[in-house]
Amino acid sequence: MRAWLKWGVTALVVAALAWGVTRTLGQRKAQQAVAAERVAQRAQAPIELGAADTVQLASSMLEQGLPISGSLRAANSAIVKARVAGEVQALSLREGDPVQEGQIVARIDPTDAQARLRQAQQQAESAKTQIDIARKTFDNNSALVAQGFISRSALDTSVSSLAAAEANFRAAQAGVELAAKSLEDTVLRAPIGGQIAQRLAQNGERVAVDVRVLEIVDLRRIELEASMSAADSLQLRLGQVAQLQIEGASAPVNGRLVRINPSVVAGSRSVLAYLALDNAQGLRQGLFAQGTLRTGSVQALLAPLSAVRTDKPSPYVQLVRDSKVLHQSVELGLRGESQGQPVVELKGLQAGERLIIGAVGVLPEGSAVRLATGPN
Repeated sequence: MRAWLKWGVTALVVAALAWGVTRTLGQRKAQQAVAAERVAQRAQAPIELGAADTVQLASSMLEQGLPISGSLRAANSAIVKARVAGEVQALSLREGDPVQEGQIVARIDPTDAQARLRQAQQQAESAKTQIDIARKTFDNNSALVAQGFISRSALDTSVSSLAAAEANFRAAQAGVELAAKSLEDTVLRAPIGGQIAQRLAQNGERVAVDVRVLEIVDLRRIELEASMSAADSLQLRLGQVAQLQIEGASAPVNGRLVRINPSVVAGSRSVLAYLALDNAQGLRQGLFAQGTLRTGSVQALLAPLSAVRTDKPSPYVQLVRDSKVLHQSVELGLRGESQGQPVVELKGLQAGERLIIGAVGVLPEGSAVRLATGPN
């Protein structure tokens, strides 16, 4: 009897446990079903997009251009060098000082040049005296030959002596001119008007010939010296314009291509292009500038570059078609700017298609969407 009761209690306990497990599993399945239903309802709810979240494809004018950068340089600059060796004197100008064309900017000690000039003048006077002596000898010999007192060969000798004296005098005169030129070269003058950019010597310093003393720049005309690749240089044409952002300047400056170097730079194989700036007010030589050189424009189907996604093997865009999201692969064409915004030409789409811009992020393909406002 006791064994029967024992087995009965055990069976009741097992049955109760089984009923509890079954009930728990049922409640869990019910909860999962409710959650799945909510997820399905949420997935079916359309994603609302604002007017700023989409853009309608349309054919627009694409401005083509080349990136360009480089340093500013004065169109006119000059280096004042010492033409004679000597001690620098009267050099009072410093960086930033204005100078006029032809203005005396420094002197080289003229003592040696003055002495050489006096020496050359005295040699010329001596040579002139020798001419007078040779001429008198020639005149006397001519008279003696006419009278038959001396031979013709003696007259020929006097002719040669006179010619040699005249040649020596001309050489002495050239020496005077050369010495005078050396004395004149002790005065250093500004070859152009502008400002002192560098002072490379000091008063009392002894310099050799061709040593740089001053650098002068004329900031009234400033150019951008840009280095272009060999491939980009083929698109350069005189007269092309560029909008440049200059280091430290708040507003952009327009530039115009005025010269193209006919030779490439050794080593880098780049080509130098020179752009004249429309407004050089306040600019300085050496400032860095960068911008875009416009090379042309074409009519094309354009989209913001940010709308093109590259997280798949091939680039694609997100379209809104029949109120659903469609991932459409595209072929990218020309790139450039339109109304100051980077854009790209899309091939394989039709005008009027509505694109989801890149700021929205990736939406699952097939998701329902609803536009908050009408097409922009």
